[in-house]
Amino acid sequence: MPSPIQSPIQSPIQSIDGFIDTYINYLVVEKGLADATIESYSNDLKKYAAFLNHFKIKQIADSDTTVILKYLIVLRDEGLSARSRARHLVTLRGFYKFLIQEKILKKDPTSIVDLPKIGMKLPDVLSIEEIKSIINAPDILKPKGLRDAAMFELLYAAGLRVSELINVKLQDINLEVGFVRTFGKGSKERIVPIGSHARDGIRDYLANARPVLMKLHTSKFLFVAHAGKPMTRQGFWKLLKKYTLLAGITKEITPHSFRHSFASHLLEGGADLRAVQMMLGHVDISTTQIYTHVARDHLKRLHEQYHPRG
Repeated sequence: MPSPIQSPIQSPIQSIDGFIDTYINYLVVEKGLADATIESYSNDLKKYAAFLNHFKIKQIADSDTTVILKYLIVLRDEGLSARSRARHLVTLRGFYKFLIQEKILKKDPTSIVDLPKIGMKLPDVLSIEEIKSIINAPDILKPKGLRDAAMFELLYAAGLRVSELINVKLQDINLEVGFVRTFGKGSKERIVPIGSHARDGIRDYLANARPVLMKLHTSKFLFVAHAGKPMTRQGFWKLLKKYTLLAGITKEITPHSFRHSFASHLLEGGADLRAVQMMLGHVDISTTQIYTHVARDHLKRLHEQYHPRG
């Protein structure tokens, strides 16, 4: 018997399809979400509509909590991971919240349904030596090499996201006091201290590389590419891959690896969890707590190495 979700919709559910179209339009026009996000939500809701059609549920008001639970069970039986099922439930929560907001429904059937247990995935963390080898990989005798080394220094020193790094403006950096101002998710501002290595690298870049890269152009951004154009996410990704290979590191590394390493190395050194939370810009400390698992592994190794009964 074919899966109730995978089977084609024989007769369109006009009212439910209409609500989905209205919601997707709302996400595009009012929320301005990225195309990839819109496509993901749309695909999830089409799958849900197919499920409702299979079980002859014609009115959105008839999709109660039991229906939601049954849908999640079908997703599980199809082999979807807990993470994928959680994403589907998040999509449905947004959809039903919209329907309540528009006074189409009075009750949210997803409100008492818990997210599937995803489990905690430990972040990929670089060793201090690996960080050093990547920072030292650029040729600092060349303007672009000075820029690249300074970018890596700041990325690691402040635990920035790559989107935050490329959007740092000249006015956001204070080399005398030693801090960078950045704007994270939701445009939330935070001030993060930076150490002497990052400050020296940025000073060197500003004095000897940025003027050459600017070529008489002007830019408000700290890090620039050719002819004063701002660095892009894709451009930084390419640079990181290049220098990772030059450093002789074979494991997969992303810009976020520097952020993970920043947090883990601070905790391994004894930093307070809430202080790390503030520097990372996490709203919920539970997001930061994932790094404590890495720190605990480090402490366990130290105990085994140095304790007389380890």
